[in-house]
Amino acid sequence: MQPGSLILSTMTRLLLPLQLLFSVFMLLRGHDLPGGGFIAGLVASAGFILYLFAFGVAATQALLRIDPREIAGAGLTLAVLSALPALLYGDPVFTAQWWHPSLPLIGEIKLSSPLLFDIGVYLTVIGSMLTIVISLAEAEE
Repeated sequence: MQPGSLILSTMTRLLLPLQLLFSVFMLLRGHDLPGGGFIAGLVASAGFILYLFAFGVAATQALLRIDPREIAGAGLTLAVLSALPALLYGDPVFTAQWWHPSLPLIGEIKLSSPLLFDIGVYLTVIGSMLTIVISLAEAEE
């Protein structure tokens, strides 16, 4: 795959961090409003795919540093493991569990098993989409 134009490569350097930041916003927003792990994963994947169009497969793989299949596997593992805290409390599988740890400089934060599940979905979608697109781009070369 040939790298893209000067305009595309310049804009990609600006858009990729913004897309990743927006994807994290969508991930964290998804508990109360539209959004969540799936749509956030698609937004993040789109940023990396734009980078692939601008700079090529090798540059995208160097940027990722991790094989997308490993990202998908880690996400799937995290999503499945998010079911276990409910079992530890004697509740049915995938019953939401909430924790309120206190961090030294931040204070109290809210963590939940649905958030862990959404992060797992987020990583699975990113890994799956990038595996598909990178495989297609490599086949083209």
